[in-house]
Amino acid sequence: MDNLLEQLNAPILYALVGGAILLVVAMSVTFMVKSWRAGLRLGMDRAVLKKTVVSSATFTLLPAFSILLGVVALSGSLGIPLPWLRLSVIGNLQYEVNVAEIAATGIGLSGLKISELTPQAYVTIALVMTCGILGGALLCLFTLKAYSKKLQGHKAQKPGEAKASFGDWAMVAMFVGMCAAYIGSYVGQAAQASWLPLLTALVAAAAMAVCEWFERKKQVHWLENFDLAASMLVAMAAAVGLHALL
Repeated sequence: MDNLLEQLNAPILYALVGGAILLVVAMSVTFMVKSWRAGLRLGMDRAVLKKTVVSSATFTLLPAFSILLGVVALSGSLGIPLPWLRLSVIGNLQYEVNVAEIAATGIGLSGLKISELTPQAYVTIALVMTCGILGGALLCLFTLKAYSKKLQGHKAQKPGEAKASFGDWAMVAMFVGMCAAYIGSYVGQAAQASWLPLLTALVAAAAMAVCEWFERKKQVHWLENFDLAASMLVAMAAAVGLHALL
């Protein structure tokens, strides 16, 4: 197991991942500079531009705590380079963890466990995680232009006339389905083996509900940047404590 972890954290993997991330950072800096110069050409005030940069940076950095937790959570099973790459470019915290788990069980493992992982299983999991996320990038290449024109041509609705679109309902249905599937599996595990996954999920849900209450009832809007990370931290701490009790 220790030998496999060393291979998953090999320097060559860090070099490859670091190169890819540096390329993305260079592209981001290039577009930022071009946007700044374009704003100045349009006559925008420098103070407004600086305020926009600061607010954007804050909005980007604060939610990154939950992404960092995802890298930490996956690093014990997949090493650091792969989760670092997946969650630094176009990956998504919920997607990466779920798909990695699904890929692991799909190839016969009991879960995303380093004790059961083999080099072949690692490659399969990495391939599934990478190919699965490409759908959004491909759709942007071939449909984003038409979609943008549709948005620009959409007439503004009067207050109170906004209606939920099919995309809104589809997104809600997808998350309800995901929650139902995972909660169902946790209930099955509780009936057969351990209550720990189900209790941890309930603690995470309770923590998120508390955050939502403060955001909506007390108007603590800044908490929106921390609610996912806070829920994960509370659930992790609860899992450690519950494991000792159970």
